[in-house]
Amino acid sequence: MPTDDIFRGDRSRASDFVFDQQVVNVFDDMVARSVPFYAEQQKLIQTIVSRFSNQGRIVDLGCSTGTTLLNLSSVTDASLCGYDNSQAMLNQARLNATEHGVIDRIDFRNADLNGDLDDLDLNNTDVTLLCWTLQFIRPLRRDALVGQIYRALNNGGALIVTDRVLTNDTSMNRYFLDFYYDHKRANGYSNEEIINKREALENVLIPYRVDENIELFRRNGFQIVETFFQWFNFAGFLCIKNNRAAIRDQRG
Repeated sequence: MPTDDIFRGDRSRASDFVFDQQVVNVFDDMVARSVPFYAEQQKLIQTIVSRFSNQGRIVDLGCSTGTTLLNLSSVTDASLCGYDNSQAMLNQARLNATEHGVIDRIDFRNADLNGDLDDLDLNNTDVTLLCWTLQFIRPLRRDALVGQIYRALNNGGALIVTDRVLTNDTSMNRYFLDFYYDHKRANGYSNEEIINKREALENVLIPYRVDENIELFRRNGFQIVETFFQWFNFAGFLCIKNNRAAIRDQRG
């Protein structure tokens, strides 16, 4: 796996962060070292999907190199679909799926979640995933996206969201960021790399508070919204469409 060093010294970019070929080449290392408990969150996602997957599809919005869908291919027989707006990401995702022998099970498609949402086919979906993706959607576009996801989900279906989050207190937010940067330093990133990436993401990644995310999901229809993971400024949300009878049915 190529090592992420694109924010080191003269390799650092002066522009905003984009998911281009340079990022794609090191993305798997980048996400594994940058997202706290990344492997554990992936396992939690697999557990949730295996419970809510029924006869419908699993759709990953912002599928990047396809890691989540590759993991899910081992726990469900459902039809899998991944969307991303980066063609370089999709090319790598198809290559990864081919190497894992599951390319015939995963449909990778190009779509811009900040663009025309009519490009998304979310029909007959049991689970929709937004894994470290919603934070990159412009705030004014988030309601439209979440609302469309809700309407397309099958009854009793689930939306899984993992993202960076803010705290309710600005000083506590500073502490949580310090803890996060300690985590990155422990995984081999220098102070220079941390600062350079933070500046590149400043106008691109816009997190919400936990309560703002919960309100976003609820006002767009989700009756049940719970956090299933939190580590300082990272959180996972499980949002379920419709009634508690669907949950009882999932339990058997």
